[in-house]
Amino acid sequence: MTVSRTREWPGASSLAERLVEGGGGSIRAILLYGSRLLATNPDSHSAFDLVVIVNDNRRFLSALSAAGELHRPLGLLVALSRTLAPNVLAFAPNDGRDGVAKCLVVSEGDFERGLGSHPPDHFLLGRMVQKLGIVWIADASVEAWLEEQVSGAHRRVLEWMAPYLQGPVDAEGLGRRLLEVCYQGEIRPESRDRAGRVFEAQADHFAVALAPALEAAVESGAMTRQGPLYSLRGPVPPTQRRRWARHFRRSKARTTTRWFKHMITFANWLPYVVRKVERHTGRTIELTPLERSIPLIFLWPRVIHVLLSRPRREIDS
Repeated sequence: MTVSRTREWPGASSLAERLVEGGGGSIRAILLYGSRLLATNPDSHSAFDLVVIVNDNRRFLSALSAAGELHRPLGLLVALSRTLAPNVLAFAPNDGRDGVAKCLVVSEGDFERGLGSHPPDHFLLGRMVQKLGIVWIADASVEAWLEEQVSGAHRRVLEWMAPYLQGPVDAEGLGRRLLEVCYQGEIRPESRDRAGRVFEAQADHFAVALAPALEAAVESGAMTRQGPLYSLRGPVPPTQRRRWARHFRRSKARTTTRWFKHMITFANWLPYVVRKVERHTGRTIELTPLERSIPLIFLWPRVIHVLLSRPRREIDS
């Protein structure tokens, strides 16, 4: 299994059960990923990062609205679910006293496209090739489908990673380089060593999940093996290099554009972002009244300052 069941986080399970209760029968699976799963510098206020896979976005959002847990206009969120999937929602029942989840809500079709051989960008793919835990699953057929989607993404890793390999690697080394490439493909507020920190927390996952891709590359003649290390048999064709360079440029543009979408879909996004930046940089951030009231205009100088002054090493919470 490349996606494992997780029981270590009862808070995530409780939130998932509440989501399923309010989801109107539309939820197919709920996955846990990110800092809570990996224990990479979360604190007691950190949200659980959940991927909520649904069979119909409108049905799910309508049910959540009827349950009083949708804090944005229903029609607006349904419309936004059709572009730059997924929608990112905050789920905080009982005013957050029962925990907070940052939910990537994605349809089954968009999940397949995001992890397929021609993904629209790297937003889902870069996250779903990392360690995942199943918090809730509808039935065995959904679990089999999910396993095939994630395993397929692992098998295809070398399609987009080959242009970025700088020498022989084993499965763990491929995972480390993979995270470096993925983190470079997004504008992020974390410290510069965040990719390394995240890799160290899941090196064993990459050792298992990416080994079949390397063995398959040897069998196909794309790579050679010497002891524990694998090397590309020859230079990567220019067409492949150009394709994935375009992909990551497009992906960075789409991911940056998603910031504006997240501001609309994610309730109380500003306090969430401030806490995240404080946790990862060790700095206290005091927003001005103008930054709080009109962030789309007055927050940009601070955003640029945070990005340019990121610490080299992450501060432990």
